[in-house]
Amino acid sequence: MQHFIFAGKQTASNKTPRQINRNLLFNFIRTRPSVSRADLARLSGLQRSTVSLIVEELIADHWILEGATGRLPRGRRPTLIKLNDQRAVIALDIHPAQTTVAVADLGGKIIAQNVIVLPSDAGKALTAIVSGIRKLIVAHKEKSFDGIGISLPGRTDLHLQKLIFAPNLNWPVLSIKSRIQRATGLRVEMDNVANACALSEVWFGDSDGMHDLVVVNVSEGIGTGIFANGQLLRGDNGMAGEFGHVQIDPDGPLCACGNRGCWETLASNRAALRYYNDLSPSAPAETFDHVLKLAQSGNKKAVSALEKTALHLGRGIRMIASALAPREIVVVGDITGVWHTFGPIVEAELRKHSLSKSPVLRPAYDGNAARLRSAVALVLSEGIV
Repeated sequence: MQHFIFAGKQTASNKTPRQINRNLLFNFIRTRPSVSRADLARLSGLQRSTVSLIVEELIADHWILEGATGRLPRGRRPTLIKLNDQRAVIALDIHPAQTTVAVADLGGKIIAQNVIVLPSDAGKALTAIVSGIRKLIVAHKEKSFDGIGISLPGRTDLHLQKLIFAPNLNWPVLSIKSRIQRATGLRVEMDNVANACALSEVWFGDSDGMHDLVVVNVSEGIGTGIFANGQLLRGDNGMAGEFGHVQIDPDGPLCACGNRGCWETLASNRAALRYYNDLSPSAPAETFDHVLKLAQSGNKKAVSALEKTALHLGRGIRMIASALAPREIVVVGDITGVWHTFGPIVEAELRKHSLSKSPVLRPAYDGNAARLRSAVALVLSEGIV
């Protein structure tokens, strides 16, 4: 197995382990359409001989390919390097009612995707997912698939390969990992979507991997992924980060976990939908996306519903900042599509009565692609054969 370490944009030096240098150069190649060995040496600060050795390793392991030659005013024309676009990953973003299945390249670019509406029966749901995976593999038979990454709206036992806490997932599928591996013959990596998004922020995003960060995934519920001291913080039984089920209002709405007034009952997509429908009982919305579109068109009730959601989202994020004091907090989810309007409300609540310097708060602007790329990051982080 060839493993990469999450080194992000760490500056390399002669004392940097070879594995980190390898990851560093791969990320420079990944984020640029074409780059030469000399470019890599200049960008990384590594010796040209070190760069050449690592590049040859990456070529031998089929991560990258040599492409066309570049043009210079004078001297030898350099050979450009690019990602091996024949290698790909299947990414799954599972929601309670539907699953998005996608093909992505090693740089996290989504090549194709399909949405599968899931039946309520657990067995039929998994059969539909497997069928969707197989159809994409057949449709892209020119690709060499390195694995399948699955982001889940629940906590998983990484050793027993089963869901252990998924209150918003209506079909309690056990052994989902082994079932898909047997059906496809591909390696499967899965994790809670918030954890996966935290890895993705380091692998594909703007985080440098050197500082602590928290990802807040806002969807049907709210989950948080914590990246601290260079690794994911999992806690006992993998349950670290369930801030969405911290009780905020003892008299609040009933939560899927059985408690009342959990943070996610006040600040999730479902909460916003409830706020809007309470304000507009004669013309209720069926989906959160509908509420977003209404707000963008200037509907005052939709705007009010999202303002209330943003207020509670900011209060919960202030709780995370006080408890963990991360360097940055990244928000993932559909709410980021209207962040320019409602983000300032979240930000103001975060800054209010802050105990110390507030973290950097930013959205992941790529919507659902962030969740799909997080599934790709799961496969890459575990190493590719």
